[in-house]
Amino acid sequence: MQIVKFFIQKSWLLLIAAFCFGVLLAVTNAVLSPMIEKNRIEALNQKMRHLISDANTFEPAVEGVVIADAKTTIYKGLNDANEPVGFAFVGIGSGFADKIQLVIAMDAKCQKLKGFQVLMSNETPGFGDKIKEKWFQGQFNDAPADKLQLSKSGNIEEKDDTIVSITGATISSDAVVSVFNTYIKEVKNILKKEGIIQ
Repeated sequence: MQIVKFFIQKSWLLLIAAFCFGVLLAVTNAVLSPMIEKNRIEALNQKMRHLISDANTFEPAVEGVVIADAKTTIYKGLNDANEPVGFAFVGIGSGFADKIQLVIAMDAKCQKLKGFQVLMSNETPGFGDKIKEKWFQGQFNDAPADKLQLSKSGNIEEKDDTIVSITGATISSDAVVSVFNTYIKEVKNILKKEGIIQ
């Protein structure tokens, strides 16, 4: 009993401070969460529009699917005539430094890729963050929507299943290709199962 009394006498200020900081963090999170989510949705929409430029609107085709232990929504891009012109979704994988989140797009028949945009990445500046560079991302545009392979050399202009890795950032390059290989097949299977594509 004496020990408890001594502990309370010596640490009451610390306990009150910890409680106040906990309440402050909870309030801040409650206030900022809607704003953070709104910004995330705006960033996602902007990246989908960039990838599927002939789409005017996006609507969920299949919501809340779980791929590689992560929940995602497959969006359908629609043109003026309300016809599907492509599909987009967020793929998540492990990069060199942290998780990477990519917005990936395919054509309306899911036969060709329309590329990707980085939604979130903490890869090493000067190396791994080169996954955001046009020359690397351009290799995915019009590539087949099938299994991709990473190579240390090759022609970056050729639209095939071979992706040339970033020198000095093989892990980040491999992470991007792995996200594609994990998600593309699953997304196509889900869309076929739902009768959205043949």
